[in-house]
Amino acid sequence: MAVAKNTEPKENAIVKLFRETRSELRKVVWPTRDEVVRLTLVVLAVSIVIGIFLGFADIIFSALYTLLLEAVS
Repeated sequence: MAVAKNTEPKENAIVKLFRETRSELRKVVWPTRDEVVRLTLVVLAVSIVIGIFLGFADIIFSALYTLLLEAVS
C-alpha cells in the first residue's frame, strides 16, 4: 500500500503570517476623515471632563485629609 506524499512546498511561517495579515487588513473598514476628527474631539472632551473631575476630587480629599490630620494632632 503506497502512501501519498504531499508534494506542495511547505510555506514559511513568517511569510504565512504576513500574507494572512495583509488579507485581514484588506477587510478592514477604515474610518473617514470626518469620523476620525469627530471621535478625536469626543475623546479629548471626555478626557478633559474626567481630568477636571479628578482634579476637584483630589482637592476635596486633600482638604479632608488635612482636616483629619489637624483633628488628630
